[in-house]
Amino acid sequence: MAYSGNRGLVRVIKATQYSWQGLRAAYRHEEAFRQETWLCVLLLPLGLYLGDGGTEKALLIGSALLLPLVEILNSAIEATVDRFGAEQHELAGRAKDMGSAAVALAILLLVAVWGLVLFVD
Repeated sequence: MAYSGNRGLVRVIKATQYSWQGLRAAYRHEEAFRQETWLCVLLLPLGLYLGDGGTEKALLIGSALLLPLVEILNSAIEATVDRFGAEQHELAGRAKDMGSAAVALAILLLVAVWGLVLFVD
């Protein structure tokens, strides 16, 4: 891997630019990420309002933010697999299925955390 030579503040600025490009690409090209982004726009303020104390607020917000994070990783896996061609390969299919499973688990975690925090006590 080539070393970029960027250090200090320049490295931070470049990393921020790359992260912003990744977020924009995910929003532009991934319908699921757009849906999850708008879900977060709704859930983040609700989590701040409905959470009783810092721990509950952190759980509600964290579980909501985890979903688009996992979706970005899933989309990165899919883009990488698709980059190498459309032919069917067992490992490519497994990688895509595992990425999808990660998203499903993130959804399950979101539902479980919100349900337990808001409805169990």
